Amino acid sequence: MADIPARTEIGVTTGPIRGSRKIYVGPHKVAMREIDLEASSGEPPVRVYDTSGPYTDPAARIDILAGLPALRRDWILARGDVEAYDARAVKPEDNGQLGPDRSGGVQPFPNVVKRPLRAKPGMNVSQMHYAKRGIITPEMEYVAERENLGRARLKDYVRDGHDFGAAIPDYVTPEFVRDEVARGRAIIPANINHPESEPMAIGRNFLVKINANIGNSAVASNVANEVDKMVWSIRWGADTVMDLSTGRNIHDTREWILRNSPVPIGTVPIYQALEKVGGIAEDLTWEIFRDTLIEQAEQGVDYFTIHAGVRLPYIPLTAKRVTGIVSRGGSIMAKWCLAHHKESFLYQRFEDICEIMKAYDIAFSLGDGLRPGSIADANDEAQFSELATLGELTQIAWKHDVQVMIEGPGHVPMHKIKANMDKQLEACGEAPFYTLGPLTTDIAPGYDHITSAIGAAMIGWFGTAMLCYVTPKEHL
Repeated sequence: MADIPARTEIGVTTGPIRGSRKIYVGPHKVAMREIDLEASSGEPPVRVYDTSGPYTDPAARIDILAGLPALRRDWILARGDVEAYDARAVKPEDNGQLGPDRSGGVQPFPNVVKRPLRAKPGMNVSQMHYAKRGIITPEMEYVAERENLGRARLKDYVRDGHDFGAAIPDYVTPEFVRDEVARGRAIIPANINHPESEPMAIGRNFLVKINANIGNSAVASNVANEVDKMVWSIRWGADTVMDLSTGRNIHDTREWILRNSPVPIGTVPIYQALEKVGGIAEDLTWEIFRDTLIEQAEQGVDYFTIHAGVRLPYIPLTAKRVTGIVSRGGSIMAKWCLAHHKESFLYQRFEDICEIMKAYDIAFSLGDGLRPGSIADANDEAQFSELATLGELTQIAWKHDVQVMIEGPGHVPMHKIKANMDKQLEACGEAPFYTLGPLTTDIAPGYDHITSAIGAAMIGWFGTAMLCYVTPKEHL
C-alpha cells in the first residue's frame, strides 16, 4: 500500500491517507480530511470526519517518546476547579508482578506526569456537571464543529424515513450539545488527565461512533507495536479505542497508548484487578478494585466498563441458557458472587465509584455481564433483569453528574433487535447504547464481521450510539 510509509523501530504508522489531505476548521482547529473528486465532476472536495489525529498530517512531527500535544490542558486549567497532587506509586502488581530488574518489561514511558489532576475538594469536573449548570465548554464547541460536518449539504439529500424517536437537528449548536449531555442522552468522554484527546460525543442524536478493541501481545518486541495498534485503528476510523490488555506490562503499555492517543481510551478495570490477585476471582476485594480505578484515572482513562449489574439473584437465571455467561467481566463477578454468596462490591459500592468518576470526569460504560452469547438466549430474563438494574445505576450516576453509556449485546436474531433498543431506551432513560454488533446468527464462525455488521446496521438505525467492531475470527 503506497500510502502507508514504513515504520521505524520506535515509530508508528504515519502519513496522509491516499487521495485526501488534513485540514483544520474553526477557532478550535477541529481536524477533518478533504477528499478530492475526479476533476471532470466539477464538484468541490468532500470533507469527512477524521479520527486519525496528527498521524495523517504531513506537517506534524510524531515522536511517541514525547507523546501528543496537550490539546485540552489550558481549557481544563482555566476552569479553576482542579488541583495537581502526587500520583500513587507504581507497584509491581500494576505491571503483572515484574521483578525489581523489570525482566520481561517494556520500556516505561519517559515523560510520565508525576502530578496528575483531580477535582478540588467539593468540586465536580464532569462535562455533565458543567452542562447541567448551563455552561458551554470548549469541548462542547469542538464537538459541535465536528458533528456539523457535511450536515448542510446532507439536508438536500434526506428522504422520508423513520427516525424511531431520535431528535437529530439540521444544525448542531454548542447549546444542543450541552443540552444533550445535561439530560444524559450523550456523553463526551474526556478524562482531565487525558488532555491529548480530541473531544467527541456519543449519543443517539449524533453520528454513530465506532470502537476498536486492542490488547497487548505476548510476543511484542517493543512498545511501539502496541501504540501502532491504536494508531492503525484510528487511521481507519475508530472513534474510541478500548485497551483490553492482560498479563504483564498492563500499566506501562496503557501509559504509552494514552500519551499518544487523540481519541478516548476505555478499559475494563476488573481485568487488571484480577491480574493483581493472580487470576483468582474469589480473592478480589473492593480495596484492590478501588486502587485500580485510581491508578487508571490518574493515567487518563476516559471510560470504564464496570459490570455492576451482575447481581447475585440473576446468576441462577443463566442456568438454562445454551451458552451461559459469555462476558469475561460478567463471569468474573458471577464467580465472586457465588463464592462469597453476596452482592458484588461493584453493585454495593457504586456510589463510591461515582465519587472517583466525577473527580476525574471518567464516563461509565455499564457492562452487560449477562449478555446473550447465542441467539437462543437473546432477550431472556437474565439479560433484561440486568438491563433494569443498569437503568437504576444510571439514575444514581446521574445524581452525581457522572456520564453514562450502556453496553448491549451480543447475539440477537434480527426480529428481536428492535426490542433490545426499545427496552434500553425505556430502562436507561435514553443513555447512549453501545453494542457489540449484535451478531444475527451463530452459524458463521470466521465471518463474524459480516453477521455483526447486519445487526449493527439495524440497531444503529434504531438508535444505538456506538458500535464495537467485531473481527472475522471473534469466535475462533
